[in-house]
Amino acid sequence: MIFETERLILRPRTMDDFDACIAMDNVAGVTDYIQGPWDNAKKHTAFVTDRINRDYGFGLGYWSIFIRDVPDLFIGWVLLIPEDAIGPDIEIGWRLFPDYWGKGIATEAAHVLMQYAFETLKLPKIVAGIDPRNSGSIGVARKIGMTFRSQQNGYDLYLRDRDAT
Repeated sequence: MIFETERLILRPRTMDDFDACIAMDNVAGVTDYIQGPWDNAKKHTAFVTDRINRDYGFGLGYWSIFIRDVPDLFIGWVLLIPEDAIGPDIEIGWRLFPDYWGKGIATEAAHVLMQYAFETLKLPKIVAGIDPRNSGSIGVARKIGMTFRSQQNGYDLYLRDRDAT
């Protein structure tokens, strides 16, 4: 499924986006608050390859984000997948190149997926695990209607129920 907003195009992420995903992860600041194999090139490559090729279930996955006026320029991604790729809860997440931080792009992309999750997929709730130091992502979560629920494994858990829409 492809989504379009006033400014963005979101299309399912494919291996065509692999190099851009790796490059984005390697930009200073991008993965500061996210645990992962970022410092080991072989493990990082395997992780991103797996995340791109994995079947997350009907209607779920990653979407690459492009600016409508520059439809070939990858600027980040947004996801709707089982939490930590295993579930049972469904999580929403986002990652962008720093040049696109603070412009409302993550909020716009995440808002589209939140609507899709509740209106089309009829999911009962969406969660997001966010490092408590990541004020930018906390702001996005709040702007898309998520509220803090608890701390879990060093992350703040944000949640939005379908009934809150």
